[in-house]
Amino acid sequence: MDKVTPPRAGGMPMTARPTRWQEAGASGNFGKRFAELIAAGKDVDGEARLADALLPRGARVLDAGAGMGRVAAALVQREHDVVAIEPDGALVEQARETYPGLPIEERNILDLSPDDGPFDLVVCVGNVIVYLAEGTERTALAAMRDVLGERGRILVGFHLQDPPPHARVYTAAEFEADVASVGLRVDLRAGSYELHPANDTYGVWILSRAGG
Repeated sequence: MDKVTPPRAGGMPMTARPTRWQEAGASGNFGKRFAELIAAGKDVDGEARLADALLPRGARVLDAGAGMGRVAAALVQREHDVVAIEPDGALVEQARETYPGLPIEERNILDLSPDDGPFDLVVCVGNVIVYLAEGTERTALAAMRDVLGERGRILVGFHLQDPPPHARVYTAAEFEADVASVGLRVDLRAGSYELHPANDTYGVWILSRAGG
């Protein structure tokens, strides 16, 4: 029998399942690949540049699913107040080694509460949303919604086709239906972090509270 976790405030109990990321067992290769790219001086800041363009100076940002910390570190360098969370302990350790002093916590998006906010922007990029545990996407979107400031936004990006191993195939229509179901709206959809036109390969969304 599956283990049942306590409900989030105002929510229903949810069955705890391993995340697709855990099933993939890819943290070591993922972290190593990005560490090598960074050491070689490669450009890995595309997501951070777009996030920065959405923000005033010194904004408060949550990097939800921070991996080995590259986006959070780039936003800290751009003088934002950043909180990074990542449930994979190996990646948290690598983030701390690669970016000493980076404010990163070993924590799951589903553990967020409204008291963690408010944030001007929540960043959830790099296929984080398609590596969540099965059936938790709406809960994760609601958790990110609940930590937004009055004019806060969420930046999400993931592969629509040919996702990495074990990741969900999450169509744009399914994602946008889940977005609407938790009281969020789509402010912009693009096909890259450089804001190329929307396509069927990769999706980038800027979200905000519906009616906000």
